[in-house]
Amino acid sequence: MIAVQDSKMKTPVNLEALDAPFHIGVVTLRVHDLPALTAFYRDAIGLTVIETGAGVATLGVDGQVLVRLEQGATRPTSPAGLFHTAILLPSRADLADWIGHAAATRLPLEGASDHLVSEALYLSDPEGNGIEIYRDRPRADWPRRDGAIKMATERLDLGALLAEARAGAYAGMPSGTRVGHIHLRVGDTAEAESFYVGVLGFDLMVRYPGASFMASGGYHHHIAGNVWNSRGAGPRQAGEAGLASFELVARDREDFETMRGRMLAAGGAETADGAAIADPWGNRLVLRAA
Repeated sequence: MIAVQDSKMKTPVNLEALDAPFHIGVVTLRVHDLPALTAFYRDAIGLTVIETGAGVATLGVDGQVLVRLEQGATRPTSPAGLFHTAILLPSRADLADWIGHAAATRLPLEGASDHLVSEALYLSDPEGNGIEIYRDRPRADWPRRDGAIKMATERLDLGALLAEARAGAYAGMPSGTRVGHIHLRVGDTAEAESFYVGVLGFDLMVRYPGASFMASGGYHHHIAGNVWNSRGAGPRQAGEAGLASFELVARDREDFETMRGRMLAAGGAETADGAAIADPWGNRLVLRAA
């Protein structure tokens, strides 16, 4: 398991999502109202503003950018695109603290689920971009069926979780917080599997009705795609609000070169830091080395 540590942290934080050849890095959103979205991710979600500039704001934890906001949406979001950005907290106590903050500020939630491998809370930002706030159970505790990871969507007891919140004012997302996974709205799950598994080499971990969950290194999922409200959706248009791109971070140089080769062979483009490619619905992935 990979430990995240910096000068602000007393002890390492182990994150299952990072214990893989590839994990999700910065998620970039194209927005209509940059000041409002910046304030939301700072005050409601609890990220720290790292940098602001002409038409751009970056927010994150430990000085590491997790969300990048870009002014300039010229079209509404189409059926395909972002379902949610999933922000992974280091512990259940941290998730309890966040739900205590949400309750104190009357932040509306859209769901709360026990997925057996994780516990998750769901909401949307003011422009409709979905957000998941979650914590993982230790990998050794993930249930399995016939050798495969078993996931479900069961009721999460919010009262019991809230009872574990620590006293005191909420100080924002804790050190060690990272983006754990990204969930996309796609037009067809078989086509999503063909791209993310067949072309990019991710492993298919779980299938739900209407959704596929794919990962690197045995994680429950780094990338998911569903058709629950987007079945048959075509490619997104330039300038759409919502997801502009997301990073795929390679842990070592060999993995980086392998993925770079896969992307370029599939019609991707070289970038200053690696390569970039769009999936069949125009969701853009940007590869970089850790």
